[in-house]
Amino acid sequence: MSDTRNFLRSQQFPAVLLLVAAALGILLANLPSFGPIDAVLGFHIAIPGTGIDLSVAHWISDGLLAIFFFVVAMELQYELTRGELNSFGKALQPAIAAAGGVLVPIIIYLVIAGRDATASGWPIPTATDIAFALGVLAVFGKGLPAAVRVFLLALAILDDIIGIVFIAVLFAHDLNWLYLVLAIVGVVAFGFLSRMLPDKRSWIIITAMIIIGVVVWALVLLSGIHATIAGVMLGLAIAQSPSMRARHVLEPWVNGAILPIFAFAAAFVVIPAVSPSELSPAFFGIAVALPLGKIIGITAFGWIAIRIGSRGRPPALTVTDLLAAGTLGGIGFTVSLLLANLAFASDPATRDQAILGVLVGSLISVVLAGFVVSARAAWHRKVTAASS
Repeated sequence: MSDTRNFLRSQQFPAVLLLVAAALGILLANLPSFGPIDAVLGFHIAIPGTGIDLSVAHWISDGLLAIFFFVVAMELQYELTRGELNSFGKALQPAIAAAGGVLVPIIIYLVIAGRDATASGWPIPTATDIAFALGVLAVFGKGLPAAVRVFLLALAILDDIIGIVFIAVLFAHDLNWLYLVLAIVGVVAFGFLSRMLPDKRSWIIITAMIIIGVVVWALVLLSGIHATIAGVMLGLAIAQSPSMRARHVLEPWVNGAILPIFAFAAAFVVIPAVSPSELSPAFFGIAVALPLGKIIGITAFGWIAIRIGSRGRPPALTVTDLLAAGTLGGIGFTVSLLLANLAFASDPATRDQAILGVLVGSLISVVLAGFVVSARAAWHRKVTAASS
């Protein structure tokens, strides 16, 4: 069992599992017999007396994915306090590159799909999937300097912060302040209890934290803010020591079950039987903005950031290293899929094409990253061998 969990904590396997789950979702959705799966995903499950009534697909995207964001937020907290973003100087360079990796895809998307019907999809190509990008880096990047991985990790974390802000601000609806205030009170109580660990009565405290966490999730959902934000709030509130233990316990479940289930459900879309000219501009906007926008934005802004930070010293990363990071940054996947579902929630046809755009754009980025990262890693191995 421990070997299996360690396998699920590795960087390579979760990325492969995500890709397989998404491919399976598309495949099954386009078979003549897809009806039963569609019926299951559309089946509603309600909690009596709470006002919560969600389809299975929404239980996955609003419920299970909140656990993923809980783990992401704990990682954010660690990096901001003890890790690669724990000082202004460390955060400045990847922050500038992340800004470019957000702004340029937005511009490209709006140029292609900025008309009224599809303009709301501009946040979709701004995200980078940490797990997927680091998985591709682990597969193809043997020999790359550690600075590239550190830079990519910081970049992806900052991207996630931006994505979380987009979800919280852009997709809130009919905000209920009472529920939101009660949720914040619950978050404070959750954080307070986490600081009482370890304790002789740890199991009682942990049980109470789980109950409070579920209540906070329900309150955030009912408040009109997307329920995944509950995971973010709880992940940032938990004390450092228990957060590290919680991440260790939850990571195999997130990598091995939650993300693949979400990828399958999100990718369960019927490919429209139309010519390329009849596809929605949202499809083309995302499919182009993810790989091209991230490459241009991260490389150009990253180059500026490295020159600002190096102050006459040789930069830690070259333009080619930044190009490799840019190709990896175009792997949007998890957060981009969620943003696609939110941006076009009232327009299923455009939503499905936007999801296809995310998958196509991310796949293009995976292929480009495979070539660029492999070539760059081979060059670094050759330089290392020559100097040894």
